Amino acid sequence: MAATTADISNGMCFRMDTHIYKVIEFLHVKPGKGPAFVRTKLRNLNNGKIIDHTFNSGVKIDTVRIETREYQYLFKDDSYNFMNLDDYEQITIPETMINAPQFLKEGMKCIVMFNAEDDQPMSCDLPSLVEYTITYTEPGLQGDRSTGGTKPATLETGLEIQVPLFVENNTRVKVDTRTGEYLGRERD
Repeated sequence: MAATTADISNGMCFRMDTHIYKVIEFLHVKPGKGPAFVRTKLRNLNNGKIIDHTFNSGVKIDTVRIETREYQYLFKDDSYNFMNLDDYEQITIPETMINAPQFLKEGMKCIVMFNAEDDQPMSCDLPSLVEYTITYTEPGLQGDRSTGGTKPATLETGLEIQVPLFVENNTRVKVDTRTGEYLGRERD
């Protein structure tokens, strides 16, 4: 399906140089002098790399029809294994297609994007906000501000993040999977 740069929007997928890209960010720029252009940040869905690309205004792009389905993460062996909750079909997805594989935990529901032409998985997006249990962190010393009021803490997945000094072991915390930032404690 053909479109132009005027149709670019976040989440749009299109084919360029034999690869399929997903638009992460875009900005239409109309300088005082010269022609307008579109500045984009794109994720290559074939290898997971993020690139910056500038399109001249009015350039035709070949859009790709995408379907999204909810899958549940099961386990990791050579690849990551997911199950469709509707028909229990299992698929494997390589690490390069997952937006934040270090934050995956068993039972997590993710959105998997498929190319509608050949029904092949193209990417897997985790929820942007996920709750984890702190398995280990040192006790925070009250008044210690030399570290900016944070300390390292290990999550149940084994990943280490920075948390405020008052967070203790076995505390449920909210984490932004896009940035890895601590967002707060989970209220009971």
